[in-house]
Amino acid sequence: MKDNLPDQTWIETLRGIDTPTVANALELAQIRPRHEGFAPLELRCLFPELGRMCGYAVTAQVETVSQGNVKEEARYLDLFEAVFHSPKPAVVVCQEIGAHPSYATHCGEVMTTIFKQSGAVGLVSDSGVRDLPEVRALGFHYFARGAVASHANFRIVRVGVPVQILGFPIRPGELLHGDENGLIQVPAETCEGLLAAVAAIRTKEKSLMDFVRRPDFAPSQLKGRLFH
Repeated sequence: MKDNLPDQTWIETLRGIDTPTVANALELAQIRPRHEGFAPLELRCLFPELGRMCGYAVTAQVETVSQGNVKEEARYLDLFEAVFHSPKPAVVVCQEIGAHPSYATHCGEVMTTIFKQSGAVGLVSDSGVRDLPEVRALGFHYFARGAVASHANFRIVRVGVPVQILGFPIRPGELLHGDENGLIQVPAETCEGLLAAVAAIRTKEKSLMDFVRRPDFAPSQLKGRLFH
């Protein structure tokens, strides 16, 4: 551990665990209420073939479709600098604050290239992204609602603030973990006990599934086994 953040070995360990199992381990350890800390089904993993994403959130609020927006280069540089100076790996998180989020595009090949060169491994958006073939080829994760062809009047409004992604709150610097099953936040202080919880869950689930696969299995035999 360094500066209260998990080291890279821990990040790689987390990348070796699927997101639902990490979520279950957090539940078992009673780190937070079960209905908190994860994104809703509208947030899609667009490149599941890239495997699991794990990194520290760099947040921004953006506005895309409103007419008359004045683009400020300084805000773009603020975001790129925030990614560059973030703990690594970084995950860019963009919240649309404009009136038409279904028309909004938050990232494409050019911004992805800058983000990746600055140390980011993926982007989370409550709206759309684009340049899917090019970004997939770069090995950069996209978690978004889908794709939109135009970037319209995209501008960055503010950087480094708490955001909400479809009701899922994310603060700057929080550790995010995601795969084709969805996206969750992993509290940094869980490092010590999380692996033990993961092992306990895997053991319990394997035992139950092995029992169910027996040739003489009947549902009535599950009484007293499901929640113990």
